[in-house]
Amino acid sequence: MNQEMGIEKVQEIMVEFGYEELVEATQSFSPSRLIGKGSHGAVYHGILQDNQVVAVKRSSINGVEAQRDNLKKLDNEISILSSLRESSNVIGYLGASHGLSENDKLLVMELMPNGSLHDLLHVAATPPSWPKRVEIAMQIARAVQFLHEGKPLVIHRDIKSANILFDSNWTAKLADFGLAISPADSSSQAAQPAGTIGYLDPSYTSPNKLSTKNDMFSLGVVLLEIISCRKVIDVTKAPASIVEWAVPLVKKQRVVEICDPRIPPPTCMMESTIRRILNVASRCLSEDEDRRPSVGEIVVAMDTCSVERVRLGNITAWTGVLNYLVQLRRRRKLSRKCSRVVYSTQQGDVNSGDVNSTGKVVLLKEILASSRC
Repeated sequence: MNQEMGIEKVQEIMVEFGYEELVEATQSFSPSRLIGKGSHGAVYHGILQDNQVVAVKRSSINGVEAQRDNLKKLDNEISILSSLRESSNVIGYLGASHGLSENDKLLVMELMPNGSLHDLLHVAATPPSWPKRVEIAMQIARAVQFLHEGKPLVIHRDIKSANILFDSNWTAKLADFGLAISPADSSSQAAQPAGTIGYLDPSYTSPNKLSTKNDMFSLGVVLLEIISCRKVIDVTKAPASIVEWAVPLVKKQRVVEICDPRIPPPTCMMESTIRRILNVASRCLSEDEDRRPSVGEIVVAMDTCSVERVRLGNITAWTGVLNYLVQLRRRRKLSRKCSRVVYSTQQGDVNSGDVNSTGKVVLLKEILASSRC
């Protein structure tokens, strides 16, 4: 189990914020403070009285039925987040607030100022580097591991690039727990399948098909998206599905064809790491749920990638140092040889007989040229 889990503090007390405090913090939910809209609510930038910067989610109001559904999801998100331990790869829960009516509930979270993975991949002018993509993939895998191996076990059910946000240090964190379920909760047995088309496990067709392997399918899709930067569903391409397009290429080990063409191809060492990630993604996308790996297996595999990259990097560095020392020693030998030849020609003691000044210069140039090799 992730060592992080052993040192985290359980959020035992649900912090209750004053409703008026949050109204003031968001300037009465001003459009100028709107950060974005999720599956069941709008998120606002808030500044509390102590100058702490937060994100405030408010359930969307779109008709009675929709409002009831959105409120239910927000209630669920508050319940799930407040039951989790703190994690460096899951959005931080700060508290909640009940408004003037039972239909007005607010969720207070840490602010994630650098947007979503979806925006980084598909909107940003500068695409992320290969090392950054590998780092993001690892952080997401650890977030899922935290949910699946923690107590209570949580199945997110909506893992996608739009629900992966970046904090001020560009650390990726999993967010939007409106559809999340804890199997320990008896009500989860009746929950209908839910998720986002393109990321949703096709085998999740009924409540009794709920399992952690549903999340593994979604994680596999996100891994493909990170490496390829292709949209999950793109009707302008054939096939439209990223899964149908990428998996056959992965099986043929045609890694470079999957890689985002907007940046230079990965180096040999990085390509090996990306190949490992793509192979992991392909296993996650297996039609047979039993063949999909657990998230623990994925983290171990990706950790191995990181260790191998560091080891190979160190080997490369030491090889460079040794080569430099060998070349330096060779140059010193040639330099001494050069000195002896020049000295002997000046004394007229060269076996070849008469050596004129032109011969001296040519010989000296040849030796110096060799010393530079």
